[in-house]
Amino acid sequence: MRNTARWAAALGLTAAAVCGPLTGAAVAAPGAAPSSLYAPSAMVLTTGHGTDAATATPERAVTLNCAPSASGTHPAAAQACAELRGIGGELDALKPADGVMCTKIYDPVVVTVQGVWQGKRLSYERTFSNTCMRDAVGGGLFAF
Repeated sequence: MRNTARWAAALGLTAAAVCGPLTGAAVAAPGAAPSSLYAPSAMVLTTGHGTDAATATPERAVTLNCAPSASGTHPAAAQACAELRGIGGELDALKPADGVMCTKIYDPVVVTVQGVWQGKRLSYERTFSNTCMRDAVGGGLFAF
């Protein structure tokens, strides 16, 4: 139970820190100039061992901002943003890389992505059979 509470607290606080500034006036009044040329793209990515985010043991959380430029605590922010742009922010479109061979050892790993992609709310959770499968599908996006 304590792991679930710790996971929820870490995710909630990180999401508030990243997405809090995005909750301001996102839509300009009619006839007014937009406050930014870029739609916000800021996310919190988490990973942990377990079958779902509610029961997983949290391991790592990073922030990723893709507009106007790649930034955040993600170690490969530019590559992760490029991968997101390549799939139009549709994380369900992620497929395993060609030629990657993984063992069939079952050690479930869950990843979550919460935030905003080009001004639209993004909420994603996926469980992989092991870290090799996560890395094969996520490429640079889940490499943190």
